[in-house]
Amino acid sequence: MAKVFLICGKICSGKSTYAKQLQAANQAVILSVDEIMLAVFGLYVGEKHDKYAANVRNYLFKKSLEVIQADVSVILDWGYWTKAGRSEAKEFYRSRNIECELHYIDISKELWEARINQRNQSVIAGETTAYIVDCNLAAKFESRFEQPTKEEIDVWVVG
Repeated sequence: MAKVFLICGKICSGKSTYAKQLQAANQAVILSVDEIMLAVFGLYVGEKHDKYAANVRNYLFKKSLEVIQADVSVILDWGYWTKAGRSEAKEFYRSRNIECELHYIDISKELWEARINQRNQSVIAGETTAYIVDCNLAAKFESRFEQPTKEEIDVWVVG
């Protein structure tokens, strides 16, 4: 039976890499807000980024139901930075009797900073398409991130 995997973690924590591992192990489809945002809007959306990202998330919630109805598991790779967002997503699926697991990628501050630098270098070198994470963006996401509790998380992954 198809189920949903929610991937929680800070920007550059390794969520997308982990999602690809889950995809291979579960023959699942990855639905990524960043992938759509970058494909449609490019790197520089500006002040409308949060509004557009919310619209994409709403679309992907609906699209995920179609994929699950086709009996294919879904991996939602978009961070789940707040407790409210995690609760909302879990309730969305559980209210529809769809199994839902929340996986959290937990990394140290040192590893997080190293991954930000690694990603930025890959973007600058043209090796990958992703957002550059400067000091301001890192601070913005860090201030918005609410550390999950053990009770919220089904699978705790130490990076």
